[in-house]
Amino acid sequence: MAAASEAFAQAGEIKVDPARFGTIFATGIGGLHTLEEQVLVRAEKGERRVSPFLVPMMMANAPGAAISMRHGLQGPNETIVTACAAGTHAIGYAARLIAWGMCDAVATGGAESAATATSLAGFGNMTALSSSGTSMPFDVARDGFVMGEGSAVFILERYDLAVARGANILGEILGAGSNADAHHITAPSPGGTGAIACMRLALHDAGLAPSDIALVNAHGTSTPLNDAAEAQAVTEVFGAAGVPITSGKGVTGHALGAAGALEAAQVLLSIEHRLIPPTAGTQTLDPTLNIDLVMGAPRPWTPGPAISNNFGFGGHNGSVVIAPAPQ
Repeated sequence: MAAASEAFAQAGEIKVDPARFGTIFATGIGGLHTLEEQVLVRAEKGERRVSPFLVPMMMANAPGAAISMRHGLQGPNETIVTACAAGTHAIGYAARLIAWGMCDAVATGGAESAATATSLAGFGNMTALSSSGTSMPFDVARDGFVMGEGSAVFILERYDLAVARGANILGEILGAGSNADAHHITAPSPGGTGAIACMRLALHDAGLAPSDIALVNAHGTSTPLNDAAEAQAVTEVFGAAGVPITSGKGVTGHALGAAGALEAAQVLLSIEHRLIPPTAGTQTLDPTLNIDLVMGAPRPWTPGPAISNNFGFGGHNGSVVIAPAPQ
């Protein structure tokens, strides 16, 4: 709710029919903190002490519902729950609702608060977490991700309406891709074939060639298999060391269903400041990965179209192409 309030305040007054103002939100797990707390309450104090707010607070769709009620948004209100790809899927779908003529504006993004003792134990026992507590995407010593929590919200609006009201346009969604590995519940498809196809879908949707992309904002979870597969995919799509790559998870941790939203914000900030942030935590690039990873210090760039990737458990893949605002 705090992120949504900030987004609406920054966007300014948007005078559109509430029935054409949608809410497309993302999460990976939902209200796990609340569920765990109330399971303990029931075990220790009995059923009568379980909160009547348990179900509304743990529902995955609760954030989107709360945003729509707070801001009076009566258009499509849907929640995307596709693990770590959810935030990117939500942004892509929200942009499509506007492109299809179904909405004039959409509040979109993601939120996650799932770093509970039980979830951390589960991720740890499946050896997904970093043993050192350090996220180091694409590093030769990477051994797992670090859990993060947070939220990012964006207001997408029809371009002509935004221009007419003098809005401060931060960027433009040019296209998005979504597909499935259909391979394994946690491991990526060999050689990153699903990620390759997903990025190509996003490029086709945006009407761009690989050479038009100026930045890859990587999923970059710091896990051995996923980073290797994504690096292979990027090399296949863009050529060997053909485009700068960065990952923000060394700063934010891996916020699961909110990751795509937080990383879309990172792209917009990179555009605003004309700097590509370094991949925090990474010290030595894995020599088997033939990528141009931004490390050590920010890299100046001339902002252009960027592709932001997120890939989730279940084989869910998402890519979105974000560009500077039209001049």
